[in-house]
Amino acid sequence: MAAATSVMRAQQIVLGAVDTALRRFGLTFARYEALVLLSFTRGGELPLGKMGPRLMIHPTSVTNVVDRLEQDRLVQRVPHPTDRRTTLARITPAGRALAVQATDAVNDVQFGMGALQGEDLDRLVHLVEVMRVSAGDFDPV
Repeated sequence: MAAATSVMRAQQIVLGAVDTALRRFGLTFARYEALVLLSFTRGGELPLGKMGPRLMIHPTSVTNVVDRLEQDRLVQRVPHPTDRRTTLARITPAGRALAVQATDAVNDVQFGMGALQGEDLDRLVHLVEVMRVSAGDFDPV
């Protein structure tokens, strides 16, 4: 139980630091993740159906995140050029600029993990990776 409690408290610490850093930009972590995901794609766009698995969230959550980002004019929905059944989420220039600013802010707070450095961070990543591989999040590297 001590390990589970520690992991849950660590998650609260990380989320609290990141949420505080993002608050001034009007972003939640979910909306921030979606902007960053779109900004990393070649064309700045992805089908909504691909965003869920990449963000590890339910399709309904993708819809809600994109709705809010679209209301804030950070993302726009556009039809897929070759598949009429598919809608793309495309990051706008304002969304791209905000993603850069927000990333600077979360980097400034070191994602709430500033107490860990070097080998400690590497060990943490490895231990969490073991759990995630076991849960089927991805195949081992």
